[in-house]
Amino acid sequence: MISNHLCLVRGGGDLGTGVTMQLKRKGIPVVVSDLENPLAVRRKVSLSTAIIEKNVQVEEIRGELVEDVSNVDAFLADDVIPVIVCESIPPIEFSVIVDARMQKKPLDTTIEDAELVIALGPGFCAGKDCHAVIETMRGPDMGKVIWNGYAQANTGVPGEVGGLTSERLLRSPSDGVVSWVKEIGNLVKKGEVIGSVGDDLITAGTSGLIRGMINEGSFSEAGMKIGDIDPRGIDVDVGKVSDKALAVGNGVTETVKAWLEKKQ
Repeated sequence: MISNHLCLVRGGGDLGTGVTMQLKRKGIPVVVSDLENPLAVRRKVSLSTAIIEKNVQVEEIRGELVEDVSNVDAFLADDVIPVIVCESIPPIEFSVIVDARMQKKPLDTTIEDAELVIALGPGFCAGKDCHAVIETMRGPDMGKVIWNGYAQANTGVPGEVGGLTSERLLRSPSDGVVSWVKEIGNLVKKGEVIGSVGDDLITAGTSGLIRGMINEGSFSEAGMKIGDIDPRGIDVDVGKVSDKALAVGNGVTETVKAWLEKKQ
């Protein structure tokens, strides 16, 4: 490998992309993995979009789909983030693994998977499931590194944006395939039809700018988050990584740097 400390970020959604961006800015080589049909909502700032579109540009970083994992070195040498389809940990030697899938519970990532294993958000116990947990709850502790214990429990209520919480989210009204009539970046009014799942309409819970939508044709379950409206409207740049993603990314980078210093 081009580095002895290659990092795998499991999950190429907006938080995983923020983590990848901050690591890359510190010169740490990163590979991103995600599902064959990624479920990211903020697709304009998600490296997992490369799985659908073959490549994606998020601010200054470029991600490209790599179909043969043995070729990741070539992409890293070209200053590109390799994005691979893999539900488990790929057969590559990683020094650092970051679980950025935000499933609110441990899945198949364990503390034995790499020299340093980091997990984002609630559900993981630092010192048991992983070496460190990064706080993802908005507030004064967002991005904090936790070396022992848990992040704050999941409240089920999204963080406040523009004074709104649950109203700004789009959730699937039923089980089925998602179809959209609007696009990311469109301005909508409260009650306006944005798409459908089968015969059930998806309507805006608030006026604002559509910041995220799950990929067209994805299968969703009733109640699943499938989109996001920002009530701040036209001033929002859907191509910019969020402050939350960058803060969480800083927490991961701080953890990796502290670990590297101990190794020296």
